[in-house]
Amino acid sequence: MQKMRWLFSVRFHLIAALALCILGAAGLWWGLTDRQHTWLRWLACWMLACNVVTFVYYGLDKWLAMRTFFFRIPEVTLHTLAAVGGSPAALLAMWIFRHKTIKASFRILFWVIVGAQIALSAYVAKLLWWN
Repeated sequence: MQKMRWLFSVRFHLIAALALCILGAAGLWWGLTDRQHTWLRWLACWMLACNVVTFVYYGLDKWLAMRTFFFRIPEVTLHTLAAVGGSPAALLAMWIFRHKTIKASFRILFWVIVGAQIALSAYVAKLLWWN
């Protein structure tokens, strides 16, 4: 029963967080751009929406951590949000809220995600500007 509750929580939070990112990116694209279909505009909208959602999720998890032990945001959700583009907001939220800064296993995986994103960004920049 406990495993089912955990699995439901993980699935629910992952779907909700990613849906918020998608809806936010679509809303930003529709409201802020001139609706040109360039990948840079979509990427900018995605990154902004994803970082806002990530920051809110980290803040919510910190608030829940101070209030209750039962209802928390699963770590896999926080890592997924960082991995899909929210690592700048995750780093800022960790610093501002002083949340998830002690647990070594969380920090190690977080910095692996950040390193992979930096390497991917450098590769994309190389393809765009030096080819």
